[in-house]
Amino acid sequence: MKNLFTNIKGDAFGGITAGIVALPLALAFGVSSGLGPSAGLYGAIFISFFAALFGGTNTQISGPTAPMTAVSMVIIATIIAANDGDVNKALPAILAIFLLAGLMQIGLGVIGLGKYIRYIPYPVVSGFMTAIGVIILVTQILPSLGYYPKEDAEYVGQYKVQAEEVILENILKEEAGEDILVLEDFQETINRASQVTEADILKESQTLAAKDASGVVGALKVLPRALQNISWLEVVLALGTIIIIYGFKRITTVVPSTLVALLVMTGIAIGFGLDYRPIEKIPEGLPKFRMDIFTGFSLGSITPYFFTALTLALLGAIDSLLTSVVADNMTKTKHKPDKELVGQGIGNSVAALFGGIPGAGATIRTVVNINSGGKTRLSGMIAGLLLFVILLAIAPLASRIPAAVLAGILITVGIGVMDYKGLRAIPALPKDGKIGPFKFSMEVVIMLVVLILSTFWNLVYAVGIGLVIASLMFMKKIGDLTAERSDVKTLKKERFWKDEEDFPEEYKEKVFIKHIKGPLFFGSTSDFQALAQQIPATANTVIMRLDRMQYMDQSGLYAMEDMLLDLRKKEVEALFVGMLPQPRYMMERIDIIPDFIPEEHIFETFDECVAWIKENINNNKNNNK
Repeated sequence: MKNLFTNIKGDAFGGITAGIVALPLALAFGVSSGLGPSAGLYGAIFISFFAALFGGTNTQISGPTAPMTAVSMVIIATIIAANDGDVNKALPAILAIFLLAGLMQIGLGVIGLGKYIRYIPYPVVSGFMTAIGVIILVTQILPSLGYYPKEDAEYVGQYKVQAEEVILENILKEEAGEDILVLEDFQETINRASQVTEADILKESQTLAAKDASGVVGALKVLPRALQNISWLEVVLALGTIIIIYGFKRITTVVPSTLVALLVMTGIAIGFGLDYRPIEKIPEGLPKFRMDIFTGFSLGSITPYFFTALTLALLGAIDSLLTSVVADNMTKTKHKPDKELVGQGIGNSVAALFGGIPGAGATIRTVVNINSGGKTRLSGMIAGLLLFVILLAIAPLASRIPAAVLAGILITVGIGVMDYKGLRAIPALPKDGKIGPFKFSMEVVIMLVVLILSTFWNLVYAVGIGLVIASLMFMKKIGDLTAERSDVKTLKKERFWKDEEDFPEEYKEKVFIKHIKGPLFFGSTSDFQALAQQIPATANTVIMRLDRMQYMDQSGLYAMEDMLLDLRKKEVEALFVGMLPQPRYMMERIDIIPDFIPEEHIFETFDECVAWIKENINNNKNNNK
């Protein structure tokens, strides 16, 4: 805090500029999420301010981002559908999940997991980011065409029968909960069903229609109907926005092109009195504290989404820390990853308490801040305060922004967020996998699996599956490398290490040397376990060179125990040379040392081992006890 006011002028200009850049994106992400523009604006205000105040990256500008919004969009749509399409009814559960995700981020920072985020494989991140771009791009086609499935009477009418089934099912559930459901007499059910109006059926039909048209698959399903019901005014507004965003960048980058597009296209729509569709009304005045998160809280309503909240927390952590690395490279500083996670968690938690959508560190806004002179966390706090002032000053005017303009902004965001670097690298990556005659790159497979599953199925599960595949492939590669470098051979066939060249000739057929190079873990145990079977009947001793075995896990530990047991049954002596601390500690825990390997069979150097062999082992195995 002592350096907070050392760069007031630069921080003020950087924060104001970043706040201006954040405004249209905050509104657009709010609309895209399904909670409305105010939720995006509230998220931008509170996350930017509190993540900067408590975070570990001085120049970071935080707020709603494309990846966080894409995941939030799925959560919001699912919970709204489960609450009869009523946003107000679903909101406490939605915000509770966002609050839980923020608290999880704080927990990740407190327990020090920030430094491990960098180990997430690039193909998983690449596939996910490209999927985010595809999702945003495809789902914004419908509003850019001016088509909203809930307002298409013919389309909604297809769901009338399903809506009646859902309503009847809800009546039966209510009766069962009240212990008045009697199978012999459905009179109460008939009475309640008779009170259902056409408006109730229409509302449920609209909910089902909107749910079926959500996501990439849903958007593609109704695209033919959208093309038959195009609103050309909305198309012109969206296209004009896109053209200005890309065109104005060629003129100058000093003024954010998204803001120019927002102001110009909104000015045209209002100035010419066009009959366009505006965004939802932004509430005037201060954001309200959402006490209903606690008063309307139900553990059962969020329990199914616990893993989703964790994924949201991890995604926000990755998103933020990647931006922190960019900021470090630009400012030649070093961020504090765990502190940054705590700051992001506090920001997301506070945003949820006031009805905002979650966010993370935003790369473009952070770069703008740095280039405009921002150097301390004051810049991020100023960006949040600027958005707060804008909320109070121009909320009624902002409510007149055309929905198609924000759809156009989001289309450019979707195009920009895709990982083109990863896509361009696909032909060049080495083909390290093979099925029959077909060779392929496992990294490309991982990226495509995450991309396809994220786009057409589930973002959360796609990342999990991608991580599992990447982990399995990594373990296989490490196991293969370990096995290649750890062949079991007689001394006549074994490639000598330098200190083995003068080994006595008379022992070379009787003594086997096992070089273990690299970790002995669950990915390499199968080859290791084959050692006992490969030792011929003439052998009476195995020397295990452990100088390069830095690590042993539990699987490796039990593989070692099984191998030593097999050697003991064959009356083959095992000697250890150059054992390192971690493997020794593991073997002492389950008494491999000294039960199988007594201290006198453990040697610091190979020369000491050879001296023991000369003194204790006869050339004839029958004399070896």
